[in-house]
Amino acid sequence: MLRLVLPKGSLERATFELFEAADLAISRSSEVDYRASIKDHRISEVRILRPQEIPHYVASGLFDLGITGRDWIEETNAEVASLGQLNYSKATSQPIRIVLAVAESSSWSSVADMPAGARVSTEYPALTERFFARHGVKAEVALSYGATEAKVPEIADAVVELTETGRALKAAGLRIVDTLLVSHTELIACPGSYADPERRRAMEHINTLLQGALMARGRVLVKLNVEAADLDKVISLMPAMRSPTVSQLFGGGSYAVEAVVPKESVNKLIPELKDAGASDILELPISKIVA
Repeated sequence: MLRLVLPKGSLERATFELFEAADLAISRSSEVDYRASIKDHRISEVRILRPQEIPHYVASGLFDLGITGRDWIEETNAEVASLGQLNYSKATSQPIRIVLAVAESSSWSSVADMPAGARVSTEYPALTERFFARHGVKAEVALSYGATEAKVPEIADAVVELTETGRALKAAGLRIVDTLLVSHTELIACPGSYADPERRRAMEHINTLLQGALMARGRVLVKLNVEAADLDKVISLMPAMRSPTVSQLFGGGSYAVEAVVPKESVNKLIPELKDAGASDILELPISKIVA
C-alpha cells in the first residue's frame, strides 16, 4: 500500500534501529542495497536514499511516506504533509541545529555584524540566502559539498552548518554566532496520499508504532508488593509517568504497585523502595508506550 523512503547516511543506522524497535524490521540484501522490505501489509516498497532528496520525492508523489529532517524540508521548500516529529537523531534524541559560525578570532558576534560581500560556505544555500535576506545582509553564499568547517578563513569568512553537539565546530576553531533553524527528524507524507483515507490511516498506524517505540526509550516498568502500612511511603518514591497503578492483593492487607519510571533512576530507586518496605521488586523492559 505505502511506498516508504528512508534516509541513507548519518540517520540510517538510528532509523533502522527505530523501525526494529517498532516491530517494523527492515530487511535488505546488504548494507549498500538501496532497496529493502518490511514484512507488513501496510508497506509495499522501501527505498533508502539521501535525506536531501526525500522531501522532493515525497512531495512529487514518487513515495507516499518518508523520513527526513526539517532542515531539508526547509532547504528544498517542499510541500509535504508532516505527521509529526520523531525525536531521534544520529547520536542523541536531541534535534540538530543549523547554525552560522565564524572563526574564533572573528570580531563578528551576530549576523548583523557581517558586511556586504562576506563569503559564506554551506550545504544549505537556499536556507542561507533566505536567512541573510531577512537580516538585510548581502552575503556571497557558495554551495559546499562537504568539509564545510575547514573552509574558514581561507575560502570562506563564515559557514552555515549543522551541529548536534557543537564539538566538531569548536574543534575546527569556529564559534557559533546565530541559529538559523532547529531541525527535528520528521515523518512526512505526500499530500495526495495523505488525503486518501485508507492510506492516511495506514500512515497514522505506522506513526503510532514509531512514536510508541521512541516513548519507551529510557523507561522501564517497576512492579512490587508492599504492606498497607508502608504503601504511602512507597508511592511517594515512585517517579511515575502518571499515578502508579495500585491493586489490593487477595486477602487484604497488602498491595501490588507498578509504574513506568526513567531507566536512569532505577539504580537509586530500587534500594530506596526496598528500604521503604517494598518486596518482590521487578524491573521489566518496555518496547512501546502508546499514550
